[in-house]
Amino acid sequence: MNSTIKKEYALASERYAKLGVSTSAALSKLKGISLSLHCWQGDDVSGFEKEGSLLSGGIQVTGNRFGKARSADELRNDLEKALSLLPGKHRVNLHAIYGNFTLKKNDRDQISKDNFIDWVSWAKKQKLKLDFNATLFSHPKSESGFTLSSKDVSIRSFWVEHVKRCRDISAWFGQTLGSASVHNLWIADGMKDQCADKRGYREALKNSLDKIFSVKISSKYIKDAVESKLFGIGSESFVVGSQEFYTSYALKNNLMLCLDMGHFHPTESIADKISAILTFQKEVLIHVSRGVRWDSDHVVLFDDATKEVAAEVKRNSALETAHFALDYFDASINRIGAWVIGARAAQKSILYALLEPTSALVKAEESGDYFKRLALTEELKAMPFGSVWNYFCEQEGVPSAEDWIKEVELYEKEVLSKRS
Repeated sequence: MNSTIKKEYALASERYAKLGVSTSAALSKLKGISLSLHCWQGDDVSGFEKEGSLLSGGIQVTGNRFGKARSADELRNDLEKALSLLPGKHRVNLHAIYGNFTLKKNDRDQISKDNFIDWVSWAKKQKLKLDFNATLFSHPKSESGFTLSSKDVSIRSFWVEHVKRCRDISAWFGQTLGSASVHNLWIADGMKDQCADKRGYREALKNSLDKIFSVKISSKYIKDAVESKLFGIGSESFVVGSQEFYTSYALKNNLMLCLDMGHFHPTESIADKISAILTFQKEVLIHVSRGVRWDSDHVVLFDDATKEVAAEVKRNSALETAHFALDYFDASINRIGAWVIGARAAQKSILYALLEPTSALVKAEESGDYFKRLALTEELKAMPFGSVWNYFCEQEGVPSAEDWIKEVELYEKEVLSKRS
C-alpha cells in the first residue's frame, strides 16, 4: 500500500475517533454495500433487439462520442473494465432489450430466459449478481404514449405478458445466482397536454398491475419495485404512474417503492422522502441519478443531493435494506468513465454518511442544542474524508484518488477508439 496514503489514513482515523467514529468500522460496512451498475450507460439505451433501435418514451441520450458498445460482448467487456476500477463487489442491472435476440427474434411478449443465458454465464464467471427491468418503451406498441394504462385491451395485454415474463427472468437470475434480483417497473405512460380522464388511465394501470402481481414469486428470488415520475418528454402534463399512485399501490400490495433522484421537481429532494417511506416499508430502491433542470440523467456526482440521500439511508439504519442502483446515460463523454465517476461518487456519498457521528447529532437535537447540531454538521465538511476513501481504494486493490483516470484513457486508446 502507498505509504503516504497509509499515513494520511492514520491521521484521519485519529480525527474521526475524536468524534466517536471508527473509520475501520465504516470501511467494513462500506465493503458490504453493493451498487447495481446499469448496463444502459454503455450503449446509450439502444439494446440488442435490432440494429438502429430508436429511443422513445420520454428518454433522450445526448452526445455521440465514439466507443459505444455495439454488441453484448463489447458491453460486457466495458462493464468488466468499469467494475475493475470500483472498490467493493457490485451488481449489474439489465433492461429486457439487452438479451440475445440473434437466434430467437421473439417480440417482447415472448421474451424468455433463453435470451439471457449469455448474461447469466458471464455473471457466474465474474461472480456478479443481476437485477432486471421490463422495457416498456422504444417499441411500436408504446408509440401511443400508453402501455399498461392503455384503453386498448390488446395493447395492455401485450405489455402485461411482457412484464410477467420479465419477472420470471428476474426470479431465474435470483435463483441461479444466489441473490434475489430486483425487478423494477417503470413506464412512460402519460400525455403531453391536458388529460380529461386521469382516473380512467389509472384504473387501467391498476388493473394491469393486479394481473402482473397476481403471480406470486418467492422473495428469495425476486424483489419487485415500482417507479414513479413527475413528468417526461411527451408526458409533461400528465403521468399515469405518479408518486401518489405508486406509493398507494406499493403499500397496499407489499411492493418496494423506487425513488429516482431525477423523477421529481428540480427543487425537490428525495432525501426527505426516505424516512417517510421506511416508516411503513422495510425496503426501498433508490435510483441514483442527477437531473439538471429536468430529468436529464446526468452523471452522478459527489454532491449535496447524493450525500443527503446516503445520509438519510444511514440515519434510518437502512443500509442493509436500501438498494442503490445507478440510472443515467451520457454519450458526450467516455462511457466507461461516466460509469466510474458516478459509481465512485455514490460510494463516496455512502462513506461520507458512515463517517457521520449520527448519535452525537441526534443527542444534540434531542437536548434542544440546535447550535451544536449545526456546528458539527459544518465542521464535518472539513474533515479528512478523502484520506479514508483513498485508503479504502488501496485496500480493495483499485486505483486511488485520480489514478483511475489513466486506466480509462488507456482503454479508450486501445479498445474504444477502434470501434467504428
